[in-house]
Amino acid sequence: MLNNLRNKVVDFIDSKKETPIIAALAAGLYPLLYYYDKNFTLVNSWSQFFFFAFIYILIPAVSFYLLYKFFFKTSFLKKYSGYILPVLNLSIFTFLIILSTFGFDNKENFLLLLIPIALGVLLKKHFKKVIVFQLLLSCFVFSKLLPNFHRHLTYSSAWMQQPDTIEEVLFKKRPNVYIIQPDGYANFAELNKSNYNYDNSKFESFLVENNFKLYPNYRSNYSSTLSSNSSMFSMKHHYFHEPKPGMNELYNARDIIVGKNPVISIFKKNNYKTLLLLEKPYLLLNRPEIEYDYSNLINKEVSYLSKGNVIVRDLVKDLETSIISNAKTNNFYFIEKIKPGHIANYKSGSKGADIGRLNYLKELEESNVWLKQTIDIITKNDSNSLIVVVADHGGFVGMDYTSQSKVKQTERDLVYTIFTSALAIKWPNQAPNFDDKLKTNVNLFRILFAYLSENEQYLEHLQEDKSYTIIEKKAPFGVYELINEEGEVVFNKIQF
Repeated sequence: MLNNLRNKVVDFIDSKKETPIIAALAAGLYPLLYYYDKNFTLVNSWSQFFFFAFIYILIPAVSFYLLYKFFFKTSFLKKYSGYILPVLNLSIFTFLIILSTFGFDNKENFLLLLIPIALGVLLKKHFKKVIVFQLLLSCFVFSKLLPNFHRHLTYSSAWMQQPDTIEEVLFKKRPNVYIIQPDGYANFAELNKSNYNYDNSKFESFLVENNFKLYPNYRSNYSSTLSSNSSMFSMKHHYFHEPKPGMNELYNARDIIVGKNPVISIFKKNNYKTLLLLEKPYLLLNRPEIEYDYSNLINKEVSYLSKGNVIVRDLVKDLETSIISNAKTNNFYFIEKIKPGHIANYKSGSKGADIGRLNYLKELEESNVWLKQTIDIITKNDSNSLIVVVADHGGFVGMDYTSQSKVKQTERDLVYTIFTSALAIKWPNQAPNFDDKLKTNVNLFRILFAYLSENEQYLEHLQEDKSYTIIEKKAPFGVYELINEEGEVVFNKIQF
């Protein structure tokens, strides 16, 4: 079989026949597969697949064929027809690699296209060897993608099934519910400690004066927005779905957060209108099916090549308009602000722990201003509502960059800086007597539903208040429990 394949490759290389379609396929296939390999969780929708197939395969195929025929049939261009496919192949190959890696943000990179044009001329006689090399690269990347394809085709949401009848819960209290999420906002107690070393008392006093109850030492169960929120809206642990080395994001997380999940289902069954207000389209990058009744951002506004930073909504304005427009319905809001965020993701973007801390605190102060405006608007227009300010994870302050969280850590402050999360709640009347169970994100909604239904039986199935992350260095690859239910720092590998 291998000999037969080798003979076919040799015959192809030795053949004098021009193959514009194969040349186009070779130019586009590797960049397409490369893009999927590096961004699979961002592009795993069918609409994106058809878009990328059109851009990377169909357009080059049609262009190569028509241009080759044009050169071949035009008398004064015919003598150059032997150069057109090598130049097109290497130029489009390079263009699509740049597009897959940098998008359109770094336009100066496209000056590099002068190089493949020159190479196309120089490598004319060896062009078919170039095609074979490009196709071999495609086969290599395709083999790497097979586990992702398998995961996509076999993915099951069975892990979200609840252990009781909470999805049939009926509310006896029916206030409007606002979940306000400032990304990466550290817990108030942790802000006073060594890593953050920040006096946030003015903002905390504002919250208390507006009848918020603060929950010190509250934390997230997971280390990123996607992993934390998918668990929070599912009211279950996912343990990162048995991750593989090299995976950067939790698979299917966006589809869970803005799509079908137990929390949205419960609010809808209780005749609540569900509203999603996003500052940026980070949660929509893979074009998930939005289950909310209303979203201030929709998929068609998001570029297929967007990294999520192009569109920025005025959340204060969108919220005020939405409250006024929906005054006659019971409403559930999820409002996501991409601040204060966290320190730099990678070593290349880091200026050290001290600069990272200062940058984070600057963003925190801006978040405080926004939170005050947001809370003022809600209390002015909807005074008897249930308002929850809850972060998704910590700010990683104390580290040089967030990727250090994937290295084995045992120092208490460096572990807590990953998971420490703010929680403050304005209860419509008074806090329930079981709010001491509010310790981590995974149980937030189950406790809120017990309050709204006045049924404490739903508290019998709380998930473990443990915090997990993926470790890649200084320990065998895997998911590890870093904080146990008592709040102690541990290092226990999860066995699947």
